[in-house]
Amino acid sequence: MSLLLRRLLSTAAHGPLPIRVAFTDSAGRGVFATRPIAAGEALHSAQPLLSHPSRALLHEVCYSCLRRKPGKGGHSSGGCYFCSDACREHAKGFHGIEKNSDWSLLDDHCSLRGLKYPYMVKRLACMVISGAVGADCLDILQPARLHQGMISEMEEEFELLDSTFRKAGFQEELAAFFTKQWYINVLARIRVNAFRIELVASSYEDLLSSAIASVSCDASVGNAVYMLPSFYNHDCDPNTHIVWMQNADAKLKTLRDIDEGEELRICYIDASMDVNARQKILAEGFGFECRCLRCLSGD
Repeated sequence: MSLLLRRLLSTAAHGPLPIRVAFTDSAGRGVFATRPIAAGEALHSAQPLLSHPSRALLHEVCYSCLRRKPGKGGHSSGGCYFCSDACREHAKGFHGIEKNSDWSLLDDHCSLRGLKYPYMVKRLACMVISGAVGADCLDILQPARLHQGMISEMEEEFELLDSTFRKAGFQEELAAFFTKQWYINVLARIRVNAFRIELVASSYEDLLSSAIASVSCDASVGNAVYMLPSFYNHDCDPNTHIVWMQNADAKLKTLRDIDEGEELRICYIDASMDVNARQKILAEGFGFECRCLRCLSGD
């Protein structure tokens, strides 16, 4: 277990977390209650290791924390929106790398194929080059199962990224970590661990904007990858859920009373879908057949 994960498990704002992470033979990992937990109790919060705004909302949400842009005001830099000086300072290093490179070829490639995760790898690579994170910061997370068609597409994306970085003058920095295998390994982990961030509406205007975005099939403000939330297993009838109130900081809460020793599970997808739709999406997107009690009952 990584030092970062140990620290996350040992302390919280209100004392020790009421959970433990276990590595099991069946699922490979799991999060369990260390004491009875009441319905609605906050388990913990988590800041993202990596986040990226939706392409459609690049100028409407914070480049750093994904907070929505208010009606007026805000800070901008290089065409991006920052909700505060703190966020602008936090992103200063990797934003400088990202804004000074020409990403048009990658943009065209991703737009044509409807891809979003290559942008997250691009962001991570910029963070590594700037020294904000280590190249191995996602290695502890579970990767997706890849088939040859996916790998071939990833190799094409890698070539676009590699060419762009080198044209921008980062040959020396790339030599230390940026290989085709690194790109594939990182993207494989992002594919199954990235959360779709949908902020809770704080006003009528936000609610209206969210409704319009939902109609246009882009209700999320972006995507983010976390450490501890990525260790929660799936259930189509979950006992825990994640909410995002103002930005990409995730808050995990229980949906019902939890017994000591009970596994805490979240739903990776839209739980309102029927069993066939859920099984299809989980198999194709996450690489497993769900055998939770709800699916086994045919609900």
